[in-house]
Amino acid sequence: MIRRAVAASVLVLLAGCGVAPSEVMGGGRAPTGVAPGVVLYYLDARGDLVPHLVPTGRLGGITAALELLLRGGGAPQDGLRSDLRPVESLGPQVTVSGTVTSVAVPLARHEVGERGIEQIVCTALGVNRQSGGPADMTVALTFTDGSGTGPLGCPLPA
Repeated sequence: MIRRAVAASVLVLLAGCGVAPSEVMGGGRAPTGVAPGVVLYYLDARGDLVPHLVPTGRLGGITAALELLLRGGGAPQDGLRSDLRPVESLGPQVTVSGTVTSVAVPLARHEVGERGIEQIVCTALGVNRQSGGPADMTVALTFTDGSGTGPLGCPLPA
């Protein structure tokens, strides 16, 4: 009896459950992990926050993205604008602790419009998401005049 069961099992294994062999199928090019650029957030003609891809050839980190945003290096030519005064001094200082990214902005609070805060927060969180950071990350800002914000999220859907 056991011999028959073993023989039947071997026969089933050799038969391959009826799956016919096939050719190797190509899957296209393998992903490289290289981002085409970084997404910075700007304002459109209505004042709505919109993403804008700056083709840098790589994603970079949060500090590099915010530096580009604050220096106006990724300024789009297609009717988008910024609610941030361009920075010529030292760039932002960024530290990450747990799920809070703290950004020391090299501007006084009165030099940053309300939407400018959202530009900074959404840019930082966008880079965080693109680089595989935690989905529940928030951003807290401090300004040169000592004022700041609590932890903020981006008002746009992720």
